[in-house]
Amino acid sequence: MDAQLGTTLTFSQMLFITLHSLPSFLDWSKHTSLPRLKPRQVPFARWAAQVLVLTTGSLLNNWAYAYNVPLTVQIVFRSAGLAVSMLFGYTFLKKRYSIAQIAAVIFVSVGVVVVTLSRPSSTHASDPLSPWRYSLGVLMLTVSLLLTGVLGMLQELTYSRYGPCWKEGVFYTHFLSLPIFVFLVPDIKAGFRSLSSQPPATAALVPYLVLAANLITQLICVSGVNQLTSRVSSVSTNLVLTTRKAISLCFSVWWFGNGWNTQLGLGAGMVFLGSLLYTLVSAGSAGSGSGPKTSARKGPKRKHE
Repeated sequence: MDAQLGTTLTFSQMLFITLHSLPSFLDWSKHTSLPRLKPRQVPFARWAAQVLVLTTGSLLNNWAYAYNVPLTVQIVFRSAGLAVSMLFGYTFLKKRYSIAQIAAVIFVSVGVVVVTLSRPSSTHASDPLSPWRYSLGVLMLTVSLLLTGVLGMLQELTYSRYGPCWKEGVFYTHFLSLPIFVFLVPDIKAGFRSLSSQPPATAALVPYLVLAANLITQLICVSGVNQLTSRVSSVSTNLVLTTRKAISLCFSVWWFGNGWNTQLGLGAGMVFLGSLLYTLVSAGSAGSGSGPKTSARKGPKRKHE
């Protein structure tokens, strides 16, 4: 997969989710023949900040496919979002965590490092630029991971102040991202040409069917994550995402045969075991009345035109 196809995938996801959500946010007034957007519950500036973070992170994440980073490594690497969420919660939201919770997250972080270093040395061994490409891909994933943490924090702050308006969040964060792709039109066109230029043995519609399946699953994932973030903290959301990534990892190894080795297995086990330990510790803390402090969620504010 090349970087241009990654851009096409990101654009397709943004456009599809926007078109799916648009009818719910149109106001067909009797006084005008053209529809207009309904009043917002959240100020425009808050959505704009999330758009910049979401689009940049999505592009970097999809571009990483073109830099020799195996899918299994990507899945486990992104599971470090739990540690990033905790770090941002401690630094910016003034949350406090127990020693056991911190230890669990460190366990996850070490596991991610083990996985990152697990790439088979034989892969692209004849290409002298391969280590540099792999390092660049890991750098992209690192920046994308940090941006994901920023996005989770922004979403948590928004929903805690303006109420659980997750549907509005899904629509505006995707709708407002579309103008950014004006600067990436050549890459988008090249990506669609790549989808159409499959070998003769491959059915012409198969790549587009795969793309359609990706768009539908992305819609379900984005809607679920935003709804979850509107109800719980970003750290708890990342726990759910880590579980989903565990399932994705198992499916990837089983279906695609994506380079499983002992080091990758060890690192993946550390990531998922650390996430499980964090869940158990947090559940125990909640039952005893302690644990990370979160702000009470307030009701919705006035509408914004």
